[in-house]
Amino acid sequence: MKMRSNRPYLLRAFFDWIVDNDCTPYVVIDANYPGVEVPQDYVTDGQIVLNIAPRAVSSFHLDLELLCFSTRFGGMPIDIQVPVGAVVGIYSQENGQGMVFEHEGPDDLPPKPPSGPKAVKSKPSSQSSPVKTPPKGRPSLRVIK
Repeated sequence: MKMRSNRPYLLRAFFDWIVDNDCTPYVVIDANYPGVEVPQDYVTDGQIVLNIAPRAVSSFHLDLELLCFSTRFGGMPIDIQVPVGAVVGIYSQENGQGMVFEHEGPDDLPPKPPSGPKAVKSKPSSQSSPVKTPPKGRPSLRVIK
């Protein structure tokens, strides 16, 4: 059963948590993600960091698909529109606490396992160097302090 991405739910939860603790929420956005509308003059290395504190933005809207709000850059009003999949992370300016999300392309789906009689694993040749593959199974979480 395919479930929706948990990103918009976690994004909303971290936003509320940061604001409730009287801190300033910042989001890191992949500016190259399809549908992202941000001021390109402020993009560095394909990313832009935006202050989304209630005192810094107006018309704030966050749903399962889109983050949008109005703000000012260099004194000029601008409307920001960001698909939730473009959000790389959210954190508190004051202490850096927050969350970084895994890359999620607009068409990302879990890979389909090979099936049928033609799906045969080949053995690596003895001349090739061994490659360590990550262990398969359930994903795990780790605490980053």
